[in-house]
Parts: sequence; structure tokens; C-alpha cells
Amino acid sequence: MSTNPGGRAWGSAWENARGKSQGRSRGKARGKSQPPLPVRDGLGPARVTLLGGAVLAELAHRFGEAAADKVRNGEVLTADGSIVTASTVLPPNSPVYLYRDLPVEVTVPFDIPILYRDRDIVVVDKPHFLATMPRGRHVAQTALVRLRRELDLPELSPAHRLDRLTAGVLLFTVRREVRGAYQSMFAEGLVRKTYLAEAPVDADLEFPVTVRSRIIKQRGHLQAVEVPGVTNAETLVEHRGDGNYRLTPRTGRTHQLRVHMASLGLPITGDPLYPDIIDVDVDDFSTPLSLLAHRLEFQNPMTGDVQRFTSGRALSRHLSPYAGVGGPTSMDGGS
Repeated sequence: MSTNPGGRAWGSAWENARGKSQGRSRGKARGKSQPPLPVRDGLGPARVTLLGGAVLAELAHRFGEAAADKVRNGEVLTADGSIVTASTVLPPNSPVYLYRDLPVEVTVPFDIPILYRDRDIVVVDKPHFLATMPRGRHVAQTALVRLRRELDLPELSPAHRLDRLTAGVLLFTVRREVRGAYQSMFAEGLVRKTYLAEAPVDADLEFPVTVRSRIIKQRGHLQAVEVPGVTNAETLVEHRGDGNYRLTPRTGRTHQLRVHMASLGLPITGDPLYPDIIDVDVDDFSTPLSLLAHRLEFQNPMTGDVQRFTSGRALSRHLSPYAGVGGPTSMDGGS
């Protein structure tokens, strides 16, 4: 870090296949083929890439009888929409599609206020504890699936992501035709993001400070880590007094703000991962992470207008971040 003042279970195996499907979903905006199954109840189908051979035998071996039953019931399709049968044989790397069986999930008991909506985008004020999109044990209880269901928008897709424990402004695209333009805007660093955080105070540190480091996060590991090498993460940290900080990331690495604050010796209040991992029950909503995606500002790639969206939430050690947040909050959707 540098600083400058100024045969696995069906569910987990499906997760791997779904991750590949999500990667391709970002490519759909660039003209790649669509899955042969539509979004159902807010969820798209899983895509499984085959090793090759008899499909029924392979799915049974890799994922168990629950997957094999889907073949027998005619619930698995090839890329061209053909139904996979008990006698279907496919070559290596062939994709098949099917709907997963949803796990039992703990309901996240917080609303998702809508800040702005038009024919291209929906901007919401995401609560803490709600994942942006399906991953691992969080599937139906995610912002994406809940909003698809509540708004009846099957093509809704996140243009970027917030950590499950981070609250604040989150932008979704409504139509497949505009998805690539908004996702590219975030990927290319054309969006100004401002976060607010609460953390300890160190009188020996001078602010503002810019933290630069190389951050990586390995699959299967809860924490991201800083390692030697070319810098890929940069955050401007400003102390506004009394342990309140404004964070302006200039890159978007996983857990970047949490890692950079911990590296300064100022771990964000309520963080169960940094600097040390704390085991928290999935139904324990008593201690939200004191990190808020406060504002997004960008030039709309479709209209050229400058748009700004600000969260209606507030961080306070003495006030729940959900106080007064149950419906639409303030925003500026114009130039």
C-alpha cells in the first residue's frame, strides 16, 4: 500500500455454472445469443457447460439426482431450444439450460426505495444486508430478483454492484438494448462515486490522503488482500470530523474501500471481515456496516445529460440507517 497526503451438492455446483452464465449475460448487450429459457419469477436459467457425452449421466454424476430428474421431466434445454432427453448425447463444451431449485433463504426485512425510474434505468437506495444479484446462498433475497418481481421488469440488470453489506445508490438498466452502454460507463471509470463511512479516529494521520495499492480477491476466500505489484486500486479518503469519512474511489476493486480503510488502521465500523473475520448469523441484522454509497454522478450515455443521484440514508452511531427510509428519497435526475 502507498499513501499520499492529498460430485458436489447441486446448489454449490450450480453456482459455478451460474457464474459463467452471468459473465455471458454481460455479453448479451454486445449481441450474443439469448438463453432458450426466459426469466421466470425474477430469475434467469442456469447455464451448464458439459464435459461431453450422455447428458443425463453427466448431470447425475456432477450434480446428483435432482439434476437428473430435470432431464427426465423435460426441463433441460440445449442452446437451440431442443429438449434434452434421457438419450441425448452432446459434444464437449456444449451448453444446456435449466432452472435451479431455490434454496430456503432468510428474508431481508428492508424495503428498496426507488430514487428514479425511466424507460432505460431504475436507480434505487439499496439497504444493507441485501446482495445486488444472486450469488451463493443469496438468490431470491437480492436486489435484482426482488426488483424484477416487484416492478415486473424481466430484463432488469445491474449496471454495477454494491457489496451485500453496503447500502446506497445502485443503478439498474431496464432494457437489454441499453445494458452495454451503462455497464461500459462504470467499467471505464466514467462515473463519479462518493461514499460515506464511519470509522475510528487516528490523530496522527493527516487528511486528505490517497491510498493506492494492488488488491486481489481469490475465489473461495472471504477477504480481499493487498499484494505487491502494479497498483490497481486508488481511494481518496477525507476525514470530515468525529470519525465521519468521505471516500472517493477512483477504481472499483472488490471490497476496495473496506480494505483501504483497514490498511490505514481505521476499519469501518461494523465490518465483520476487516481486519478480522467475525462470524455473524445470516439472520442477524443488528449491526449494519457503516458504509454508504452516497452519490452517483455521470453523463448519461443515451442522452448526454449529467445526472446525479443521492441516497436518502444517513449513517450515525446513534441512529439506525433505516430510520425514515421506507419510500422514495431525494434525487436529482437532471442536468
